Amino acid sequence: MSTAMVDSAGSGTKLYKHKPTAAALKGAIQLGIGYAVGNLSSKPDRDVLMQDFSVVESAFLPSEGSNMTPAHHYPDFRLKTYAPLAFRYFRELFGIKPDDYLYSICNEPLIELSNPGASSSWFYLTSDDEFIIKTVQHKEAEFLQKLLPGYYMNLNQNPRTLLPKFYGLYCIQCGGVTVRVVVMNNVLPRAIKMHYKYDLKGSSHKRRASRKERVKSSPTFKDLDFQEMHEGLHFDADTYSALMKTLQRDCRVLESFKIMDYSLLLGVHVLDRKLLSRGSRCDSRKGQKVLYSTALESIQGNTKASEPVADDDTFGGIPAKNKDENCLIFLGIIDILQSYRFIKKVEHSWKALVHDGDTVSVHRPGFYADRFLKFMGSTVFKKIHPLRGTSSKRKRTSMNAAKSASQEFLSPHREEKKEEKKAQSLDNLDGNFYSSSKQPDLLPRVSFKANDEEEIVNSSEERRASSSTIALDDPLPSLSRSQSDSELDVYL
Repeated sequence: MSTAMVDSAGSGTKLYKHKPTAAALKGAIQLGIGYAVGNLSSKPDRDVLMQDFSVVESAFLPSEGSNMTPAHHYPDFRLKTYAPLAFRYFRELFGIKPDDYLYSICNEPLIELSNPGASSSWFYLTSDDEFIIKTVQHKEAEFLQKLLPGYYMNLNQNPRTLLPKFYGLYCIQCGGVTVRVVVMNNVLPRAIKMHYKYDLKGSSHKRRASRKERVKSSPTFKDLDFQEMHEGLHFDADTYSALMKTLQRDCRVLESFKIMDYSLLLGVHVLDRKLLSRGSRCDSRKGQKVLYSTALESIQGNTKASEPVADDDTFGGIPAKNKDENCLIFLGIIDILQSYRFIKKVEHSWKALVHDGDTVSVHRPGFYADRFLKFMGSTVFKKIHPLRGTSSKRKRTSMNAAKSASQEFLSPHREEKKEEKKAQSLDNLDGNFYSSSKQPDLLPRVSFKANDEEEIVNSSEERRASSSTIALDDPLPSLSRSQSDSELDVYL
């Protein structure tokens, strides 16, 4: 026989002490979220204000129903909705319509997922593969609510991000059990097989999958496992640059919030292996409900914001190379609700006494971000160097060789010109103005005869030919004739 108790608010409502079943708890979560979103539709749209981030709305949902709540077959429970207007704005920012949100979460039973991490969180996946519902601790829920103003500012500046996309935060109190859940985007689509899965932090201390994890049908490996199994994932230069730029921006945002101990969840699908059949695919991507939800959209690519990725066999994955295999990469930053609080500082100090302090996962945010980015940019992700760079280098080398050959070819002609001008200068000193046909700009002081006129015409034609040759050889026409030939040689 269960005993009744009065809830903490003192309202006289009864919450029963016996624990609800897992199915009842999942049903209460779905019903609670559906009630919260439906109740929000009656509130008019307006700008988000600062006080909206700290609002907590509470409602009691008895199993027999009431004037404001529907009847249900779950135990009585209390629902708390955190910052409902702020999260409504986030859903609108990602193009999520209220009807689609309700349909995804409430239409069919949630799918329970295993948790490979060290936390005690439960994970539920919606049947259409769009949303993950994760249980969080009281401190994490409190930290997320404090984070919301900065999170709001960051999403306004950059909706294309690999950070988790939060769509709602709720608390269910049912049968003496308190469960806080956050609704997020799903990073790894269930409809496509992940041949490799990794939880990467950039640290090395105890960063190897356990024996229990390795025997699973789809294990999640860690940093040391990745280094043993792969030589890195290779991308073309543009994709690599876009990916690392997004990671750098996201890590600096986390550092500004004093967040550390986050991970990169990485899924690798090998295209050369057998794909899932079309019939076994779920219908989640046939009408994509969420903008910027795929890996390809999340990085700084050329995808238009108003056009979700089309439904094809890539599922929005990022093309990559793993040795000789063509792959699709799915990734996202997870577990960002760990701040560098006092307890984490104590944990780092204690581990640093036993192990190398720089190898443990818990570290101050700035060092953690730098180590994380270095590991991702040099060990996990690598850039394919294009062949066109070597061809252009060869082209530059051949151009330099041709230029030096042309200079060698022209140097005897320049020597002849120098000797000719030297002889001309000696003749000018002797007073002979007619000894060279290249005497510039001097008129003869003799009477004009037929033969002399013919010689003057020939002399002027030769001067024009000489000057045109200098103009072709010299790209700077402003140079005066008084400049030496050594100066002209610089520009040849």
